Amino acid sequence: MPTYLIMETPIQRRHLLLGVAATAMTACAPEAADASEAQYAASPFRRVDDAEWRRRLGDASWRVLRHESTERPFTSPLNDEHRRGTFSCKGCGLELFRSQWKYDSGTGWPSFHTVIRDNIGTKTDFAIGVPRTEYHCARCLGHQGHVFDDGPRPTGKRYCNNGVALSFTPT
Repeated sequence: MPTYLIMETPIQRRHLLLGVAATAMTACAPEAADASEAQYAASPFRRVDDAEWRRRLGDASWRVLRHESTERPFTSPLNDEHRRGTFSCKGCGLELFRSQWKYDSGTGWPSFHTVIRDNIGTKTDFAIGVPRTEYHCARCLGHQGHVFDDGPRPTGKRYCNNGVALSFTPT
């Protein structure tokens, strides 16, 4: 039975590990939000500066919408919102979800199985070291949350949204 010698010296192991780390770091570089949605490309919301966003939104919503933060789970009052109505982007008011698409995912964030498709954009997010699909408001590019393939029928999707990134309007 042949014996294979892999990595004879610590220096070779170090080079291998450095190469793997460098490759991983380039893969984790943030991808720019998709700003190509034609109907919103000229939106005035895309020209608002960061200081103005912070003033308009307040700290918690500003951190999530403009800096892709995540609110703590089970802290949003929208988790317990069960009235009929519409969930919209808190940054610009663009409608994203209908109340009949909301369900309790048990994750601690408002979750939906369907989204108004033309009103979101997506990008790949490597913030936790594994690829996830981040979605954002197509009009103002505000970060909303991530979409996963473990949701209920009819779509099998779970749009896991930060509550501070949404506003709710009852009908």
